Amino acid sequence: MHVISSVEDARALEGQEVGVSDWTVIDQHRIDQFAEATADYQWIHVDTARAAREMPDGKTIAHGYLTLALIPGLTGNFVHVEKLTRAINFGVNKVRFYTPVQVGDRVRARAKIVQARRRAGALLLTSEVSIEVEGARKPACVAETLGMYFFEGA
Repeated sequence: MHVISSVEDARALEGQEVGVSDWTVIDQHRIDQFAEATADYQWIHVDTARAAREMPDGKTIAHGYLTLALIPGLTGNFVHVEKLTRAINFGVNKVRFYTPVQVGDRVRARAKIVQARRRAGALLLTSEVSIEVEGARKPACVAETLGMYFFEGA
């Protein structure tokens, strides 16, 4: 785990990989819960019988946005920001979905720091996060994420 106490500490990490998560299995229950939370019930995600008949490998696939939504949980222990009062998701500059995540696949996150800057009295951290699928040639998702970290006394 990388420790960040200042914007300068974060700048020293620019261009560096900061972590690779453990593998996480994407099961049908998780896909169904995401469908319920987002009201996205497209059959390719939730209809296992139809997917068995009509999908190329006979399996449902996770929502692309479910894959994207895994990023905070998978990368949460890559850096520790000391003297932190709060952290917020500031957005995403770019997201691409390259490989579908099939039910039963194992995924993990790999992240590097792209840029660290001071903004509005906080650290604005730009990271590139890849969600890898075990055994796949291409990642499921690559996203450039933005996080704002507010330090005590700033």
